Amino acid sequence: MIKAVAIDDEPLALQLVTGYIEKTPGLKLAGKFDNPLDAADFLANNSVDLVFVDIQMPDLSGIEFTRIMEKGPKVIFTTAFEKYALEGYKLEIVDYLLKPFSYEEFLSAVQKAQRLIKLERNTPDKIDANDEFLFLKSDYKIKRINFNDILYVEGMKDYVKVYTQNDPKPILSISTLKLLEAKLPQNKFMRIHRSFIVNLAKIDTIERSRIVFGKTYIPVSDQYKDKFQDFLNKNFLI
Repeated sequence: MIKAVAIDDEPLALQLVTGYIEKTPGLKLAGKFDNPLDAADFLANNSVDLVFVDIQMPDLSGIEFTRIMEKGPKVIFTTAFEKYALEGYKLEIVDYLLKPFSYEEFLSAVQKAQRLIKLERNTPDKIDANDEFLFLKSDYKIKRINFNDILYVEGMKDYVKVYTQNDPKPILSISTLKLLEAKLPQNKFMRIHRSFIVNLAKIDTIERSRIVFGKTYIPVSDQYKDKFQDFLNKNFLI
């Protein structure tokens, strides 16, 4: 469903567009306005997919309205003046309906908008970070490190050492512990010291507020003790 609003200071023109919207499958009338300032206030607080806007209006023209509108809704101009067509396309509007326009012309413009909106909805705008691995620069190479292979991470000012279960030597990379912490899944890793982050799933032994990894003892500092104790309590068999 595409939510649309209509903006026109002429009552008959506004009535025509809203009537077309209401009888078109796939469109939902989210609002109608005879004043572009009221419409701008509505759009600032509501999510809308498509805007039908007249060009020549008091206070704010349709062109000015489109320029200041936050990027998001598609725009179709509805106007009695053909001379604004070039300006409209410079603003990358979907279509330009010249008054008086028929329902067939209206529907053709709507179908263009529907195709564009459908394409954007089905196309991810970014590649999300994953919860399985990350890449680190080390020794002039870029290495993939699986989260499940990490035992713990040690921070050393502008460097980090990543200790894994399959490599006796840590992977050294130029970074900070804070930056690396932001990349690690919070449900799998915990900072237990200003210099250490541990993989919670790899903890086998805890001795006197220290986590034991082989011959390495990592202290749980007072700053993080309550959070770590909460983790233990939730996973402790009494």
